[in-house]
Amino acid sequence: MNSTANTRRFTLVKQASKFAAGAAFAATVWLAPTPSALASSHSDAPLIKLDPQANLTDVYAFVRQAPTGRVLVVEVSVHPFSEPGDGVMYEAFSSDALYSIHIANPVTGAEVQRYDFQFSPVSAPEGNYKNTNTILRYGRGTAIGAIQTVGDARQNFTQTYNVSSMINGTRTPLNATPLMVPPPNVGIKTTPRYNDANGRAVSGAISRATLDPYTFQTTYDLPGGTSVFCGSREDGFYADTPGIFDLLQSRIINNNGNPNDGLGQDGNGVDGFRGFNVLHYSIVIPLSALPSFTYTGALQPQSSGVGVYASVSRPRITLRQTTGPDTGSGPFIQVNREANPLFNEVLVAIGDKDNYNRSLPTADAARFATYALNPEIAVLINAVFGTNFQTTNRVDLQAVYIPDVIRVNTTTGATKVAGEAGFNRLSFIGGDTIANGAGAQIPAGWPNGRRFGDDVVDIALTVVASGPSFSTITVVGDNAAANDQIYNRTFPYAATPHAGPRNSKDSGPNVGF
Repeated sequence: MNSTANTRRFTLVKQASKFAAGAAFAATVWLAPTPSALASSHSDAPLIKLDPQANLTDVYAFVRQAPTGRVLVVEVSVHPFSEPGDGVMYEAFSSDALYSIHIANPVTGAEVQRYDFQFSPVSAPEGNYKNTNTILRYGRGTAIGAIQTVGDARQNFTQTYNVSSMINGTRTPLNATPLMVPPPNVGIKTTPRYNDANGRAVSGAISRATLDPYTFQTTYDLPGGTSVFCGSREDGFYADTPGIFDLLQSRIINNNGNPNDGLGQDGNGVDGFRGFNVLHYSIVIPLSALPSFTYTGALQPQSSGVGVYASVSRPRITLRQTTGPDTGSGPFIQVNREANPLFNEVLVAIGDKDNYNRSLPTADAARFATYALNPEIAVLINAVFGTNFQTTNRVDLQAVYIPDVIRVNTTTGATKVAGEAGFNRLSFIGGDTIANGAGAQIPAGWPNGRRFGDDVVDIALTVVASGPSFSTITVVGDNAAANDQIYNRTFPYAATPHAGPRNSKDSGPNVGF
């Protein structure tokens, strides 16, 4: 290795004192084939890039405790880089799309349960508008002023939705009347109850009662113990993706240049997603309502739990008209799917990216395993930094990604979430573990599900660098170590959406509200 590459040498975890406590555990975890994920999927394939309302970005799945028992929380983000200040329309869910959450067999990827979300029209006059003789979509309904409660006289457009389950071939509606989507965070004068006195979004609720009023009002408890929420949220993914995809440019390297501090662990990278929102649909399901499957998992030869993935589908035919809104016909066709988020974005080659989005996880072993076995990301890292990470026969990555479903061990207690004592963004590498039903310690976060705040980019790059033997753990990161907003510690766990005039990328004036 040349001298320049040597100064950029990836450090071993045993050389970095802050990771020393987790090193032995991390090595043990990854010696067995472990189901896992990489990061987000904001820009994964050519065709879905052209359809932002159907473009999934992140899937989160983790176990929590509810008053009635343990539950599985699944939250899904869609529409990357949603601009908080994108007036006058702002973002809404597509009424001709089917947004789905799938519970799957973690071994085969076969769906066993599905929850479908369908939204009301956004066009006028078909949509739920109080006033179509105004330029304002969210303000100026039948009165002018700040929206105090969702759907009040001052809110013009209110989107609604219905939820249904598909279990054993039987579709069951979960709500008797349409459920409401809260307004976006337009700003302190239109949606003041999202924000503080300076117009910035307030987040970090620790209980349902401490959610902002709009979110509280639109978080619904449904029959059978499920809860749902749909609406605008802050983009909970953080990474210096712009730096990563610029051939691992220098800003993701430690600024002090000390190789013993590791690559990308001083937190001085740039979060490429700061200040942006997403659309978000989510559900809480009692574990008692879920099946349980045996699968190979971290730290134990056998685990018990489920697989999770999300998809968006559109009607086979769309008819565009000159005298009215577009109409769809025919069966729904899947246009996007996601579980372990960067599988398609980082591993699958361009020629197969759209094929992945059209297919089901049951096809992954035959069609997409080669991309896990021969990861191009390892080739690129080797070329830029002069490393010698294994680029072929990566059976460890094949076990991670095939089939592409997030595997959640449902024998554990509630996992710790960001903001709670003991949570660590590096999951098991940082010593953040939890006991499974047999008493064995397994990751509390990714790769056992995925929580908000899990630094999946750092963990994933570490896996690429350390496998397939994992005899030593090489910690690799992107220098972005925290989200720009505080997550909630209650459902919905995704943070309060940024305000249009005041967010972490568009500060706005300090006075004048």
